[in-house]
Amino acid sequence: MASALNPPRVPKPRGVLPSHYYESFLEKKGPCDRDYKKFWAGLQGLTIYFYNSNRDFQHVEKLNLGAFVKLRDEVPRGSSWDPGIHFSLVLSNQEIKFKVESLESREMWKGFILTVVELRIPSNLTLLPGHLYMMAEALAKEEARRALETPSCFLKVSRLEAHLLLERYPECGNLLLRPSGDGTDGVSVTTRQKLNGAHVVRHYKVKREGAKFVIDVEEPFSCASLDAVVNYFVTHTNRALVPFLPDEDYEKVLGYVEADKENGETVWVATSALGPGPAPPTGGPQPPSASLPLSSQDKLPLLPPLPRLPNQEENYVTPIGDTPAADYENQDVPSPSQPVIPKPKKLTKVQAKLPRPPIAPKPELKLLNSSLTRKQAASSAQPFPAAAGLADVTAELQKKLQRRRALEH
Repeated sequence: MASALNPPRVPKPRGVLPSHYYESFLEKKGPCDRDYKKFWAGLQGLTIYFYNSNRDFQHVEKLNLGAFVKLRDEVPRGSSWDPGIHFSLVLSNQEIKFKVESLESREMWKGFILTVVELRIPSNLTLLPGHLYMMAEALAKEEARRALETPSCFLKVSRLEAHLLLERYPECGNLLLRPSGDGTDGVSVTTRQKLNGAHVVRHYKVKREGAKFVIDVEEPFSCASLDAVVNYFVTHTNRALVPFLPDEDYEKVLGYVEADKENGETVWVATSALGPGPAPPTGGPQPPSASLPLSSQDKLPLLPPLPRLPNQEENYVTPIGDTPAADYENQDVPSPSQPVIPKPKKLTKVQAKLPRPPIAPKPELKLLNSSLTRKQAASSAQPFPAAAGLADVTAELQKKLQRRRALEH
């Protein structure tokens, strides 16, 4: 019996290692770290990615260089000379310390960071011609990448709106890019700075010439992208200009625009100021409680509505000995699965007289007395002697008494 052939094994697709402008081992120490931690690090764009090893595809940490301020060489604490393996990256919100394997590695990291941040190859570092060539390639890639991107400080606003934004939100920045007002493909730069206690607003024109952006100043400067334009204004003003980054906060209170009936003006009305919504009708069904999920409420049995309380002017009398018939508010008998709520009864003042209870029959002696009474009444009505009738009854009783005594003896 021939065995079935197993299908050939398909090799699992292997991930592609990320591409970086520069990569090597790097030890990092953040503001909250007690000691350095070693990573495999790579620079791509304006971000440094950190990996556990050089074979990993997914980074574990990353550091954005958008808030770059400066680079600074560090001397180990307690040492009088610089071994050339420590440097610090100063950002606007924090400072990160790094430790590398050699002086050459430190100069390479500093050179690539300055290249992508300032979009130029630094000239004050100890670099070899091969290193400069690598940084020139990284610069070309970064310029091509930024040419396809629009900086976050570019807003589609008018000249007046840009002025008002910088005035109203000074904490977000003081440099803003906007479309040119002359209808061309160029852009305009609006800045706002404080001079001798007064705020000064300036507008600069940037022309579009092919794939380049030319800043129209005394000495025109050509840039490959809008990011390069922003970087030009930041670096040539000693970082006094900060790109405008609007806050993207979301409203927490629902509101709407309503026309005022008195003066006809429109006002903004917040729903929280109106109080809770209209109360549901008392006779209608009550909404489900918010504390229970809808699924659990669906499983609960529905209770019948409470019966209507009797009117105070209505008085009810139940005859004694009569079993009251089943009486429900909706004239329907509820199913046995549903609980029955007894109808509340109100104590009422009985105005009608209760019927007399039936009189039970009396023994013979009482009947005799009654007949005697009737006879006496008849005798009083008829003219015959009373002594004769009484004597006959006495004689009859004596005879019966004698008979009984005879029987007993």
